[in-house]
Amino acid sequence: MCEANAYLVDENGSMSLLIEGVDKVIPEDDKLILENIFGQRKIVKARIKELALVDHRIILAK
Repeated sequence: MCEANAYLVDENGSMSLLIEGVDKVIPEDDKLILENIFGQRKIVKARIKELALVDHRIILAK
């Protein structure tokens, strides 16, 4: 399984889960479109802070 969970980090460093099982990250202008294996989609105005693929984590920041 190659999918990852996407988390959003706030200015205090706290992480909150955005979406599980992400298999696509599509950059579009100043947004990211996250799609998971279940067909769910989230659009967030954020940037990629870290990709920890061995740990199956995508860390995003506003």
